[in-house]
Amino acid sequence: MRKKAAKKRPLLPDPRFNDQLVTRFVNMMMWDGKKSVAFKVFYDAIDIVESKKTDEEKTGLETWKDALSNVMPHVEVRSRRVGGATFQIPNPIRADRKVSTAMKWLITYSRKRNEKSMAQRLASEILAAAKEEGAAVKKRVDTHKMAEANKAFSHFRF
Repeated sequence: MRKKAAKKRPLLPDPRFNDQLVTRFVNMMMWDGKKSVAFKVFYDAIDIVESKKTDEEKTGLETWKDALSNVMPHVEVRSRRVGGATFQIPNPIRADRKVSTAMKWLITYSRKRNEKSMAQRLASEILAAAKEEGAAVKKRVDTHKMAEANKAFSHFRF
């Protein structure tokens, strides 16, 4: 290799919960470098989750972490050409990629909801995901189904 792999930059933990995972999520949600706006959206969403949640012993942040782990995929399919045919080959996912994918899905499907503000959309997607429902969880289920259906091709793994 001519260039070595890029170093992972350390993330600063967020001001309110002192958690690096929150910063990573906010960085993904941010548009046009507007981090303070993204933080406000996230904190508002967590406050909404806090007020709407049914489970009393869990904080808004814990509910968000549960939602994130419910959205995390464990396998994904990768396309691979074998003798002129393209096969979808199931592959296990690295831990950091699991988290990134879950965050991406949670944000994408929050944006597609039709509540008034992004904070409300994110809050309802978090609450839905925490209950194992909602579009982001459906995406994970579909991904797993796809991998299960193509299990026969797993011996083509790279």
